[in-house]
Amino acid sequence: MATRASRSEDGPTLQEIERLAAERFGDVGLAHVADDEPFAIETLSEYAASGRGWVAVDDLDQPVGYVLVDDVDGNAHVEQVSVRPEYQGIGVGRSLIERVRAWAVHAGKPAVTLTTFKDVAWNQPLYEHLGFRVLREDEIGPGLTAVRDAEVAHGLDPTTRVCMRLDLES
Repeated sequence: MATRASRSEDGPTLQEIERLAAERFGDVGLAHVADDEPFAIETLSEYAASGRGWVAVDDLDQPVGYVLVDDVDGNAHVEQVSVRPEYQGIGVGRSLIERVRAWAVHAGKPAVTLTTFKDVAWNQPLYEHLGFRVLREDEIGPGLTAVRDAEVAHGLDPTTRVCMRLDLES
């Protein structure tokens, strides 16, 4: 799947992708996740402008998935990854994570991190398949702790979440 840097004009399409992808969480008892509002256009534009957002595109260069990355504890941290439902299961997410991995290696980051649901089939098990591992509590840095705390403040149950890491070769 082809990827490219996100652009500010992609914002409305990325919001639609996030809304559609989130609907799937309603099917596994996480309706509150499905009902979350997507990132604001301004926020998506900031990721694009800072070079921390990428999209997977179809043959017409239309986004079908996207990923946003932050710097957390010196690592590339996947803040959000969403794929249109009709493109799920065919490697789009894998392409986006690979794009993040390549960027992180180029930027000299030691790892890619993320937080995700541990009991949702397309979350922890998928990331483990891509080489991520669940972090032990003593491996979670202050920045990742702050991410987790913000998730709890947003209403996510911390017992359903895990912090994961993909170590990179330097």
